Amino acid sequence: MNFMDATKTCLTKYASFNGRATRSEYWWFILFVAIAQGIAMSLSQNLQAVVSLVLLLPNLAVAVRRLHDVNRSGWWYWVVLIPLIGVIVLIYWFVTEGTQGANDYGNPSA
Repeated sequence: MNFMDATKTCLTKYASFNGRATRSEYWWFILFVAIAQGIAMSLSQNLQAVVSLVLLLPNLAVAVRRLHDVNRSGWWYWVVLIPLIGVIVLIYWFVTEGTQGANDYGNPSA
């Protein structure tokens, strides 16, 4: 999946927490979010706040779908609340290859 496909997919599935997201889909969308927030911040702090709010749900949704791809419940996202360890564990799951074939959360997306 390329940058444009990942961005379109994540924005189309704006708040869809069902299904799975591949590694490339997740990381390309994270790059899009970082670029959008960087541009918005350089223009206005208020615009940056608006962009952050608009992208909050799709960002959370793609993270949950990414966890589904490694056969973990979306509730595991809350591990991020454990200082330092939680972030490391979450990043590890995000960079891990997804389950081949069907898992508890469906078939892999494209």
